[in-house]
Amino acid sequence: MYSPKYTYFPTRSTAKKETMLAATNPTEEHVHSTFASRYVRAPVPRFKMPEKSIPKDAAYQVIHDELMLDGNPRLNLASFVTTWMEPECDKLMMAAINKNYVDMDEYPVTTELQVSILLHLCISSIRKRKLNNGKKTEGKPTDNPNIVTGANVQVCWEKFARYFEVGLKEVKLKEGYYVMDPEQAVELVDENTICVAAILGSTLTGEFEDVKTLNDLLMKKNEETGWGTPIHVDAASGGFIAPFLYPDLEWDFRLPLVKSINVSGHKYGLVYAGVGWVVWRNKEDLPDDLVFHINYLGSDQPTFTLNFSKGSSQIIAQYYQFLRLGFEGYKNIIENCMENMKVLKQGIENTGRFNILSKDIGVPLVAFSLKDSSKHTVFEIAENLRRFGWILPAYTMPANAQHVAVLRAVIREDFSHGLAKRLVAHIEQVLKEMDGLPSRLQHKKTERETQEEVFRYWKRLVDRKIAGVC
Repeated sequence: MYSPKYTYFPTRSTAKKETMLAATNPTEEHVHSTFASRYVRAPVPRFKMPEKSIPKDAAYQVIHDELMLDGNPRLNLASFVTTWMEPECDKLMMAAINKNYVDMDEYPVTTELQVSILLHLCISSIRKRKLNNGKKTEGKPTDNPNIVTGANVQVCWEKFARYFEVGLKEVKLKEGYYVMDPEQAVELVDENTICVAAILGSTLTGEFEDVKTLNDLLMKKNEETGWGTPIHVDAASGGFIAPFLYPDLEWDFRLPLVKSINVSGHKYGLVYAGVGWVVWRNKEDLPDDLVFHINYLGSDQPTFTLNFSKGSSQIIAQYYQFLRLGFEGYKNIIENCMENMKVLKQGIENTGRFNILSKDIGVPLVAFSLKDSSKHTVFEIAENLRRFGWILPAYTMPANAQHVAVLRAVIREDFSHGLAKRLVAHIEQVLKEMDGLPSRLQHKKTERETQEEVFRYWKRLVDRKIAGVC
């Protein structure tokens, strides 16, 4: 009888029996792969990330063996979803798998080929529903829910507020401080506040917001008022950074008011665009009336997402990365990103022409602005860098720091030390060329003129890229 307590070396003839055993013991704490024993001698943990990396061949084989017991999609007659396409279409999909379809500027042809879809939102938000249920029980009105965020919040939060008819209370920024001030955030909280959303890795500067201070201040206010306002942490970027680089930083469920966390697998989770995760502190934080049950696919399946049909390739890829890299591998990659960020930051500082706005602790990126914008702007720099193939966004800060215009370079795994030095060299070349050109600025721009310049900049790039495309 097979025992999971010992390292096992099965023969090829026992492969099917071994795989079936793993399938009939779903609570087994380790994954035992027959052919992967050529590369690894110890079983792989099933429910947690392994401490050490394993060979790529072994990671592939372990996952490949587990997937053997999936049903055959071609024979799945329960579903309406497509399970076969012509080989030529498969090739096109693979060729476009590393393109993010929402990046219209970088991929204008892909943008033209898209089909416009009207998304009918048919359910309310989790936090809004919990607040409403509580107020109905107390006999109080439920028609003015709101959320509190910083003005640096990602646009998805603004979409949420508008689509779900929830008020958005924004803590304004100021020059030199480009994240949400926790004291000002708590001051905006009232009895109709669904939650306060804190950002672990601001899109603008990569900085982590102070979730610990926010939690402490909000706990005090909840005690004084009798409210139970929770915190949601948007860790889309920082969720795969903080655990590996800053394990002592308190931003997660160690803080009592943090009830839910979202993180993007397609960012520093190291998977192509299209996968993200949300985790709730307790099952009770997800209202039962938001969970729908369907059984027309063969068994009861609970679902509470807005979109139902979605390809599984990114989920499998995320699983592969967990298994392949382990804690050690992720830590090494993120540390390398931070080192390359420091190389780029130092090179930009050495030009003597820029102020660095990003922080060393946060997402590995460099956000920087011109010290002197009286003759030329960051938008001109971004446009000129396109000649060398670089795509650096130029943008203005949100309220109340709209007068600050910024360039940003995000450091990913595929950005090397050598590329950092080459980018700095090209920035220096662009600056030298711009110094010899007459200024495009005749007078100090108003806020409206700055916004119009941003619009013209992006429209010019899009028009240039899509010209002649049929």
